[in-house]
Amino acid sequence: MKRALVAFLFAGAAVLATAAPAAAHNALISSDPKDKTSLEVGPSTVTLTFDQDVQGGQGINAITVIDSSGGHYEVAGDPTIKDTAVSQKIDALGKAGQYKIGYRILSADGHPVSGELTFTLTKDGTGTPRQVAAENAPDSGSSDGLPIWVWIVGAVVLLGGGVFFALRGGGDAKA
Repeated sequence: MKRALVAFLFAGAAVLATAAPAAAHNALISSDPKDKTSLEVGPSTVTLTFDQDVQGGQGINAITVIDSSGGHYEVAGDPTIKDTAVSQKIDALGKAGQYKIGYRILSADGHPVSGELTFTLTKDGTGTPRQVAAENAPDSGSSDGLPIWVWIVGAVVLLGGGVFFALRGGGDAKA
């Protein structure tokens, strides 16, 4: 019984010692237009600046501009990335009202980061919205990482295996 406890403690210590610290995901530090601002004329480009570089690649990053009816105004195609800044061209906006900027970027540490900003257009623009399939829009509440239960099951299996082999191989030798 003593050996099982020692084996369990060593296995637990090994798991904790080899666990990597959580890498910090990118954080949005500024935007143009600024969050919760009022504009008379809609922007031609939305630019988001993060605290770390953003990884590029086709179809990886997305910025959307959506009116209160769900109409989209971003120009089709991937946003432009320059170091920590991500920019998306925007078509002329439509009716006055609140607009949402949704984003999903690939963080420097390889994890997706998403969020949402708003701004208000105070005067009608000349643009008309287009409808986009829902699967193409970034979801501000999603996380594409592994669920926590996968890590818990893995730790239990690893610890259980360590205890099993310690008990099986640690029998008393009789002469």
